[in-house]
Amino acid sequence: MTPVGPAALVMAKAPRAGETKTRLEPLLGPEGCARLQARLLARAARWAADVAPGAAFVAFTPDDALAEVGELVPAGTDLFPQEGADLGERLAAATGRVLAMHDGPLLTIGTDLATLDPRHAAAALEDLADGIEVTFGPAFDGGYYLIGLREPHPEVFALPAEEWGGPRVLQLSLQAAAEAGLSLGMLRGERDLDTPADARAALADPRFPDDIAEMLR
Repeated sequence: MTPVGPAALVMAKAPRAGETKTRLEPLLGPEGCARLQARLLARAARWAADVAPGAAFVAFTPDDALAEVGELVPAGTDLFPQEGADLGERLAAATGRVLAMHDGPLLTIGTDLATLDPRHAAAALEDLADGIEVTFGPAFDGGYYLIGLREPHPEVFALPAEEWGGPRVLQLSLQAAAEAGLSLGMLRGERDLDTPADARAALADPRFPDDIAEMLR
């Protein structure tokens, strides 16, 4: 039987020193960045479990990180390794895998937005329920913190490999979706936590969670 209700997918890097949140190393050091990533990953996975009970997924990298990622996520979360040469290929593979098991809608997030809450999910699901085919949560750095899909659309992720992580990710993704004839939705913009400047802005945000703020001070 096909599950009823939304699914939620987290794209996550294992919290390894020197391999994650590296732009925050001047502030936190490699070990501090790893601890921060662990806290952000756990928060994102809890969000997914709350939004999609029984249909929460975490796609992790590297592929030998099952045990360390598994310790951070709620019981019942479905974990699997990411597949693909770049982030676009990994997103296409992971969203396609989940949507092959679950008849949508699917909300996919990363781990960089500590202020993600149920209102973001409600807004995205409202767009998809209204017939929107792809909805984005734009990030201030030019990427996006959330993408909502009702069906697999790998063409949305088919960006040049060198563009991923750059300031044109959202622009090019919107262009790809429009060229594919897909209807588009947009959530409110948010600031990811990637750089010391982001950390300073986060500490001035009253919505920012106290436990993560303590790690940044």
